[in-house]
Amino acid sequence: MIVRLSGNIIAHEGTTVVLDCHGVGYGVYVCSDEQSQLPAGKEATLYIQENIKEDAHDLFGFMTPTRRSLFVLLMSVSGVGPKAALSILNIGNESQVRSAIAKGDTKMITSANGVGKKVAERVVVDLKNKVGIESSETAVDFLYDAPLSQIDDAASALMELGYSQADAVEALRGIDSSLSIEERVRMALKGKR
Repeated sequence: MIVRLSGNIIAHEGTTVVLDCHGVGYGVYVCSDEQSQLPAGKEATLYIQENIKEDAHDLFGFMTPTRRSLFVLLMSVSGVGPKAALSILNIGNESQVRSAIAKGDTKMITSANGVGKKVAERVVVDLKNKVGIESSETAVDFLYDAPLSQIDDAASALMELGYSQADAVEALRGIDSSLSIEERVRMALKGKR
């Protein structure tokens, strides 16, 4: 497992830098703000997170171990892969991202390329107490934005099946509330409106 690489930056290729380590060039994805701090010809040390898949072996590099840790934490959220995690890290510096999560600022998180409202809400719910900043008491108020009439027996049934309250309410949105509980749950599970 690669955890750290040191060498010379020899090129920039889109969202990656090429780091030459004793004659071997590693293509490493980096955050946009860090990429600007890594000009070609500069010596650099990057803390690496590998992502190995069947068809790819990607390296994600960070200038600090704490930013790498935040990246790993983001990837622990269901629906957040390495590209989405990097996209979230690109919305601001490390402390701004940690603050957005702790405060429940889903608007800022959804400004990340490819990150929707549900994923942003899941990031807040899962990580608000894990980012090293005291979370706001209102961080997850969006969970309770749904009218109480929507948090009914059908939503409770979905929550018993493992849905979060927000996901249950969202799954039932648009489904005729005059239908039986069983029919509403069945339609929600199939994703039909």
